[in-house]
Amino acid sequence: MELGLVGLGKMGGNMRERIRRAGHTVIGYDRNADLADVHSLEELVGKLSGPRVVWVMVPAGEPTQSTVDQLAELLEPGDVVVDGGNSRWTDDEKHAEELAAKGIGFVDCGVSGGVWGLENGYALMYGGDAEHVAKVQPVFDALKPEGDFGSVHAGKVGAGHFAKMVHNGIEYAMMQAYAEGWELLEKVDSVTDVREVFRSWQEGTVIRSWLLDLAVNALDGDEHLQGLRGYAQDSGEGRWTVEAAIDNAVPLPAITASLFARFASRQEDSPQMKMIAALRNQFGGHAVEKK
Repeated sequence: MELGLVGLGKMGGNMRERIRRAGHTVIGYDRNADLADVHSLEELVGKLSGPRVVWVMVPAGEPTQSTVDQLAELLEPGDVVVDGGNSRWTDDEKHAEELAAKGIGFVDCGVSGGVWGLENGYALMYGGDAEHVAKVQPVFDALKPEGDFGSVHAGKVGAGHFAKMVHNGIEYAMMQAYAEGWELLEKVDSVTDVREVFRSWQEGTVIRSWLLDLAVNALDGDEHLQGLRGYAQDSGEGRWTVEAAIDNAVPLPAITASLFARFASRQEDSPQMKMIAALRNQFGGHAVEKK
C-alpha cells in the first residue's frame, strides 16, 4: 500500500525504512529537506492515490494540531489520518471530531520501540473505528515485531495513546527501581563489581528484562556513569498517567514516586538519575547531559 509519513526524525525515519522493507511505498515529508521525499504537505497528499492514509509522527501539542488542521483541508472523504506521536488521549477525541466533519477517518497509535524499532519492530497500541483501522492494518503489520504479539487494537479513539501513556508510566517506575538498586549497590563497600552483579541478573532472575539489558549496555560504556549528570527529563506521559489516576481514583504510588524523582533530579546531581538518563539514551536515543 501507499503511506504518507509526516515527521522523519529518530522514530519516523526508521519507521519509513521498516515499512519500505516490507514492500510498501512511503512518501515522507519533514521540515528538514535533507530527510524529506517531498517539499510540502500539499505535494505529499498529491502523490498519494485515494483512499489515502497519512501517518503523523511529530511532537505532541501544537505541532500535531497544526499538521492535523492542514491535512483536514488537503485530504478527501474516505482518507485516514494516523497520529503516531505521543499525543494526550484527550487531543485524539478533538482531532477525530474535526476530521469526521470532513468525512476523514482518524486513528491514534501509541508507538514503542525507540531507536531499536527498525530491527526489532515497534509495539503498537491503536484506537479508532474498525473500518479506519483496517485501512492502516498493512502498515501496522509491517511495523510490529515478528510473531503473534506486539500489536493491539486497544479500543475506541484515544485508547491507543491512553495505553501508551500507561505503558510509559510503568516504564518510569521500572527504571526508577533499577536506578535505586544500582545506587545502593554502588554505595556499599562490600560489593566490588556492581556492573557484573547487574549482568548476572540477566539470566535466571525474576527481574530480568530488556531494560536490565540496556542498563548493562550503559555500564559497559561507562562503568560508574561518571560521565553523566544525574538529570532526567520527563516527556509528559508520566504526568498524564498520574493525572488520570487522580481523575479515576486509582492509587499509583510507584509511578507517582518515579515521576517526582525526576523532578528531584533537576535540583541536584542525583546518582539514580544518571542511570535513568543512561537508560533513556539506550532505548530511545534521548539526549543526555554530560558533566
